[in-house]
Amino acid sequence: MIEHFYSRAGYFQPLRHGPLGPYIDGFADLLVDRGYPKYSGKHRLRLVGDLSQWLGRRRSLVHDLNEECVDDFLKARWRTHRRRRSDKPTLALFLRHLRQTGVIPQLLPPTDSPLDLIERDYARFLSCERGVAQVTIDYYVAIARRFLSERFGATTIMIEKLGAQDAGKFILRNTSTQCIGRLNLIASVLRSFLGFLYQRGKIAKNLAAAVPAVANRQARGHQEVLDPDQTKALLNVCNQATAVGRRDYAILLLLSRLGLRACEIVRLRLDDINWESGELLIRGKGAREDRLPLLQDVGQALVNYLQKGRPTCSSRQVFIRAIAPRQAFFTSSAVAGIVKQALAGAHLHLKHQGAHILRHSLATNMLSHGASLTEIGQILRHQKASTTQVYAKVDLVSLRALALPWPGGVR
Repeated sequence: MIEHFYSRAGYFQPLRHGPLGPYIDGFADLLVDRGYPKYSGKHRLRLVGDLSQWLGRRRSLVHDLNEECVDDFLKARWRTHRRRRSDKPTLALFLRHLRQTGVIPQLLPPTDSPLDLIERDYARFLSCERGVAQVTIDYYVAIARRFLSERFGATTIMIEKLGAQDAGKFILRNTSTQCIGRLNLIASVLRSFLGFLYQRGKIAKNLAAAVPAVANRQARGHQEVLDPDQTKALLNVCNQATAVGRRDYAILLLLSRLGLRACEIVRLRLDDINWESGELLIRGKGAREDRLPLLQDVGQALVNYLQKGRPTCSSRQVFIRAIAPRQAFFTSSAVAGIVKQALAGAHLHLKHQGAHILRHSLATNMLSHGASLTEIGQILRHQKASTTQVYAKVDLVSLRALALPWPGGVR
């Protein structure tokens, strides 16, 4: 498949020389499968070809190739060539390809540290005993690791030394960099983690109750929202004549018309779209699954993207990266980035620019058009009515009718 990147044999034949020559075609096949364009694929193949020549000059064999050898090659290369961000990832991908095809031996698994063992046990606890989604597990484990790393530093981790004040100090260190909502989440993670340690017998007392409460985010002023005209302007930013524009338009419609969360956009699979019944299967929090109607404009946007914008790849996720490697989004931050870029294009400068702004806007606009909190809760798929009640404070017209006159004032 190397011919996909080079039109003339004279250009790619030199790449087949040297210790890595027999494996260059297989690597080219991998680049094609991952959707790398010609100009990018050529650079990656030339880089591997240069590595092969470098190994040949050192009279090394392919079996001598490892991460240390690659680092030595790059240090030597960067003395005479421009340093590219793709150099290390390309050679890391090549090493992984050689290991997966059995050309060079697999890396020996690293020795587990005490922190690794705790992380793995906590992740298993969240998955098997709490039924938490993998994306949430990753976030919880990352916070737990940071908590222990900051508490013990480079010294030996002694879980039994954790005290009631440690959680409070950790939250205070985050107050200058995190919003109220994120601090609430950090506090919830610490309660979960400390409760887990107590359940496993790692600590003598359940310190979950010692985690300080963070100011209730629902007590703040109401969230910034987009009115219908602003939402329309946001959607109009997407250039639907391009593949990326069709993808971003479909994502923004799912966020604004159905109130999906960013993580639910990431998890949406091709099999979740039931075209016959006109339904979407939504994989939400805590392995919960719901079905929402596939609105006509949303369905049309998905059709346009799937037929004219989605690149060919092996992934079953609906939304795929626009640049190589062609694969599904890793995290919700990719969706948040699309929303942020669209807000900038529509000249909408909001304090909070994440994907959740469209979910809040949908609920607020529904409320202003007479929808009840119960109906809004059903659309947003809230499990508790108290979660939806936060929107009651933005319905100023209804609240004004309930307000008592100020003594001595004019109503």
